[in-house]
Amino acid sequence: MYCDKELKGRSDKKFCDPQCKSAYQYQQSQEQPERFYNIVDNQLKLNRRLLKNFNKAGKATIRKDQLESEGFNPNYFTHYWKNRKGDIYTFVYEYGFIKRTQNKTEKYILIQWQDYML
Repeated sequence: MYCDKELKGRSDKKFCDPQCKSAYQYQQSQEQPERFYNIVDNQLKLNRRLLKNFNKAGKATIRKDQLESEGFNPNYFTHYWKNRKGDIYTFVYEYGFIKRTQNKTEKYILIQWQDYML
């Protein structure tokens, strides 16, 4: 189905070898539009990686435009946590954030999940 080589073996055989089958499946996946699941999963992975990179110490503050210019999208997250003050932190796996405005600049306060946050 991929390389047009003559097939030897079973009568229902479609590919000459595993590499040919893999190349065919890759070609087919590239021709189809990206699935919704993959779009969401890729954005969650990017968000997590960015939050992890900018939050080395467990708590950090970063300008909103700087984080979002790297590809961060706050609309993709895994869960919430509400603290005693009523502030709601949004989490991407174990890395959380909350949007704040300080000195007319929008920022994200980044935190890391702790055991007491159940």
